[in-house]
Amino acid sequence: MTTQTASIPENYQGQFGEFTITKDDRIGVIIYRTGLMIAALCFAIGTALVLLNDNSNLQVLTPLYIAFSLALGVSLLTIHIYMVELHRLLQVFLAIGSISAIIFAFSNSQTLAETVYNYPLTILGIGFSFAALTGIYFKEAFCFNRLETKLLTPIVPLLLLGHMTKILPVEVEKALLAVWAVFFLIFAIRKVVQAIPPDIGDKSVFEYLKSQKLKKVKG
Repeated sequence: MTTQTASIPENYQGQFGEFTITKDDRIGVIIYRTGLMIAALCFAIGTALVLLNDNSNLQVLTPLYIAFSLALGVSLLTIHIYMVELHRLLQVFLAIGSISAIIFAFSNSQTLAETVYNYPLTILGIGFSFAALTGIYFKEAFCFNRLETKLLTPIVPLLLLGHMTKILPVEVEKALLAVWAVFFLIFAIRKVVQAIPPDIGDKSVFEYLKSQKLKKVKG
């Protein structure tokens, strides 16, 4: 598709009427996917450092986590979710997780990664960020029937809760972490080559829900 063709608005028939996909809509999807890719790359690099037992680079994990969180935040700003309340909840989850990470990063002399690993209960705070990410996995699994996101949806809470309660052997934690990183990359890469309109969704539904909300306010 040429740049000129991509910039021409396209009309579609939705559940509640016609809607138009504009250039701005497409740009929003590209930003969403770029955020996912950056987050996946940061997570994969961090996972590789952890699994290779490269303790000399543990400090690198903190800036990687910052980049991961910022990229995830961008994706949560541009993702299309019909349920506004769910969309806002995922954003709140990320905010709680990010604030918790900042507190833990400055709470002692250890790196953020060491703090979270040595004090599992910190997951009660920083884990909210990964709950937000799991929300994206669930949305993608539900909307696009993706195998990798179907697997990631239970793997993430299993690993986090398993570490927090100390019921998982270290080798199992490492295996789950590796699977998470690989599937996250696969998910991000597949999003790059996916057609853009499905990620925008049925805009007539958004308009309908918006109009219903306004009617409730006025009524």
